[in-house]
Amino acid sequence: MSAVRVFIFTLLALLAFAGNSLLCRAALIQTSIDPVSFTAIRLMSGALVLWLLISIKADSRAGQGSWWSALALFVYAIAFSVSYVSLNTAAGALLLFGAVQASMIAYGFCRGERFTLLQSLGFIFACAGLIGLLLPGLSAPPVGAGLLMMLSGVAWGVYSLRGKGGGDPIKVTAGNFIRTVPLVAAVGAVLFLAEPFSVRLILASIAILGGIALVTLTARQR
Repeated sequence: MSAVRVFIFTLLALLAFAGNSLLCRAALIQTSIDPVSFTAIRLMSGALVLWLLISIKADSRAGQGSWWSALALFVYAIAFSVSYVSLNTAAGALLLFGAVQASMIAYGFCRGERFTLLQSLGFIFACAGLIGLLLPGLSAPPVGAGLLMMLSGVAWGVYSLRGKGGGDPIKVTAGNFIRTVPLVAAVGAVLFLAEPFSVRLILASIAILGGIALVTLTARQR
């Protein structure tokens, strides 16, 4: 891929990041929808649209997604929605993007990639900016919401890294979105049916989804 195409695709990704933050923030602040409902609608509608796309697309390339990637996607989406209730758009976008990049850079460093002096300085400045944004002050965002947005960014970084080389991007993304539905169903039951959000439900969800993930991964490795 040429440098020009890399620049264009990177620019489009950044614009999509910004647009996503603006639209989600507007939906959560200017309407009466709550973060859990917003996340449920967002993931389920995405799963439906992507399923329709792969249904009409004649492509034999592999790519089905995974339960671990679906879990990272769900953590990103729910943490993003809950944190944006208390964060303004600019602070939220900066924390999200910074956490995404920091997690992916840190992963590359742990894998043996080494930085030049300028890259090292850039990484230090980025981390310093994230820390400085969260320091107490009149204009500082709420620490809890800020940390939650950073968790969302780390989850998105994990999701992006797991998707690298996974096959057909549309099929992989569709598979991951569809796999988030059982998590969404549990949250929806709590929200719409007034079922108690108990520790038992949390532990059971972890056990069920974790067990399915272990079985799926083991079978794939064999």
